[in-house]
Amino acid sequence: MSPNRPREAPAVNDSAPEPAPETAAGHRPRTVLLRGGEVYSPADPFATAMVVEGDRVAWVGSEGAADSFADGVDETVRLDGALVTPAFTDAHVHTTATGLARTGLDLGGARGPADALARIRAHAAARPDDRVLLGTGWDDSAWTERRPLSRAELDEATGRRPLYLTRVDVHSALVSTALLDLVPGITGLPGYAPDAPLTGDAHHAARAAAHASLTARQRTEAQRAALRHAASAGIGSVHECAGPEISGEDDFEGLLRLAAEEPLPRVTGYWAEAVTSAKDAARVRELGAVGAAGDLFADGSLGSHTAHLQQPYADAPHTGSALLDAGAVAAHVTACTEAGLQAGFHAIGDAALTAVTEGVRAAAERAGLARVRAARHRIEHAEMLDDRAVAAFAELALTASVQPGFDAAWGGDDGMYAERLGRERARTLNPYAALLRAGVPLALGSDSPVTPLGPWEAVRAAAFHRTPEHRISVRAAFTAHTRGGWRAVGRDDAGVLVPGAPADYAVWRTGELVVQAPDSRVANWSTDPRSGTPGLPDLTPGGQLPVCLRTVVSGRTVHARPIE
Repeated sequence: MSPNRPREAPAVNDSAPEPAPETAAGHRPRTVLLRGGEVYSPADPFATAMVVEGDRVAWVGSEGAADSFADGVDETVRLDGALVTPAFTDAHVHTTATGLARTGLDLGGARGPADALARIRAHAAARPDDRVLLGTGWDDSAWTERRPLSRAELDEATGRRPLYLTRVDVHSALVSTALLDLVPGITGLPGYAPDAPLTGDAHHAARAAAHASLTARQRTEAQRAALRHAASAGIGSVHECAGPEISGEDDFEGLLRLAAEEPLPRVTGYWAEAVTSAKDAARVRELGAVGAAGDLFADGSLGSHTAHLQQPYADAPHTGSALLDAGAVAAHVTACTEAGLQAGFHAIGDAALTAVTEGVRAAAERAGLARVRAARHRIEHAEMLDDRAVAAFAELALTASVQPGFDAAWGGDDGMYAERLGRERARTLNPYAALLRAGVPLALGSDSPVTPLGPWEAVRAAAFHRTPEHRISVRAAFTAHTRGGWRAVGRDDAGVLVPGAPADYAVWRTGELVVQAPDSRVANWSTDPRSGTPGLPDLTPGGQLPVCLRTVVSGRTVHARPIE
């Protein structure tokens, strides 16, 4: 780790947010000069200033050269040493659920069953008019008393009101008896158990009933709260992973409309519904989705024992749930490729990932390898990858949309992964370094509300992976969380601050900038300052993370923090 330049505690000027750029014919685009800071740009590794014209970056360079622009711009932002970077892209988000977790019952910090029940009682008392009580975030694997809550306990805590309480991984849920009563026939659906968390079809039916209780206003308020929180974290773009088993069409279309109408982060929508024809593909596009991808489930999750494994779980006598086989994968990818539509799947277990890669390879034999590669199909999570699967990702040009927060939360020799799989298998999970060495594109995200919206936390988690051989450099992780998200949707011109790129950027208060390779196994040729590699904040665990002062999307401010 080598220092770039000494830094003082920076701030940014407290001017009012910029209005939207003028784009109508005959109007000159509004220009903004940012100067006196650090600009993270491959165009100039020592840049201290940037000019934005309308919705595009117009120039990046030195403080001295910035003088020539000073008299001709509409606004000058004096950075006072602050860092300017591309805005982050979170490549996997469930926006409404994220907003509901922020505005509703979040059991993420509960210490055990007694604490969780106390929080449920308090929430029920505070929300007497809610038709269905909604909550999320419980994680029995982190409780000292490692058991989920019983239905009788839920009925007592809620006063026998309907309650839907999703597990932290969102692949199973606890429900009260009153909620079961709202779903005729649920006891006959796969995944139902008399007194255990619901999984599979039973869980999807319960979730649909619970979310149907939301009014349009509640949904919009939750979506707005989630996107504003994303903006405050320096996120300029999110990939919404929706679908018929996750959220309704009204929810999806309403979210896209909200993001288009208000000053909020961009939303790129994915609709996870199987496509077998050009008609199916057209319907996905009519919804506003860029792809039939995201959480099209090939399996479930490790925490809920529903990820599909080749060998049984270490703590359960089965191999999880196989939701798609190679034939179904091939049919979907072939139809999407022929329609020019991006395809993708949720796949976590090694058996699920084998089915997906075999299916995509079969689609390449039908539609042509070049066409499949050009479509940039994507796989969400992609956790249990062996060398063969990594090679298949590279061969088929599959994007790995991954969540480093998973390893931070559940990795390590004593984490949930080791409990579910045993330590040896757990150490193979999330092999980011192997993926990059093979040339597999990475796009980083959170799967919020599964793990929080926190891009610097995700970059830190990738760089300081709990399994050292899977670590990547801070620079590589940062690129995957900025430019990688844009490339995952087929855009190679964004996520980087160079002339002509979209003006999506964030301004940060941070400490010294460094070029950080946190492990000797990470390629570190560029850590010498003489290489001209631009520096990033020091993300050593335990240190303070950067604070977002401003987030700008397409030249328009979507978050501004007051000066302290």
